[in-house]
Amino acid sequence: MRTIKNYFVGFWRYRYLLQNLISRDFKLKYRRSVLGVAWSVLNPLLTCLVMWAVFGSLFNSRGQGIENFAVFLIIGQLMFNFFRESTTMAMESVLKNAPLLRKVYIPKYVFPLEKTCFALVNCIFSFVALLIVVLITRAPLSLSTALLAIYPLVMLFFFSLGIGLLLSALYVFVRDIMHIWEVFCTLLVYGSAIFYDPTQMGIAWVQYAINLNPIYWYITSFRSCVMWGEGLTPNMLLIDFLCAALSMTLGLWVFKANQDKFVLYM
Repeated sequence: MRTIKNYFVGFWRYRYLLQNLISRDFKLKYRRSVLGVAWSVLNPLLTCLVMWAVFGSLFNSRGQGIENFAVFLIIGQLMFNFFRESTTMAMESVLKNAPLLRKVYIPKYVFPLEKTCFALVNCIFSFVALLIVVLITRAPLSLSTALLAIYPLVMLFFFSLGIGLLLSALYVFVRDIMHIWEVFCTLLVYGSAIFYDPTQMGIAWVQYAINLNPIYWYITSFRSCVMWGEGLTPNMLLIDFLCAALSMTLGLWVFKANQDKFVLYM
């Protein structure tokens, strides 16, 4: 408990550094881009269009069409992209800032935290693409439960931060973890119900395996609030929180236990 409190105290002390790092990354990402921030909206829109054309026609031909499929698809896409982007950037963050860490004292956890915050900012900008898809398809949007979608998004943030802390610690010692994580994320795409409804699958063990995937629960919780207007069930509230808490506990524990050894491997 004291460790978590110390992290929050340190976070508040270095909040201005965190803001400057996020601003720096934001400027660097869009510095040479002609479209600039608009690419954060166009990229998910174009990807959604391609996936909608491929999977929409495939499922409709099999009689497994999903109502408001475009909205269903882009929600899964945005939530998963946030997880993948945040964890991948957080993984490399400590090692990439090794020259700075050798010169001045900065808590090492600031860098994975900053990358996760930066990915969240990008994700929020990308939600404009969701609004555009809703307007184009004229899909119903439940305003009464839409605000509840903040909960799964915040829980996904902490879940991603915990995974990012864990990966950043492992990456300092084992560089190959980057390639393993890329393969795992590719596998995770197909196990997160981004472009299909697992309830329509006839294989029981596959449905069971998908239910063990935390990303599936975050995506489903968000869809339940924004798309289906059903709000959050007790299972969603509990599972979203427990996955985030376990991820943060494991990530902080591994990171804290190994951070003093980082300098020997940088």
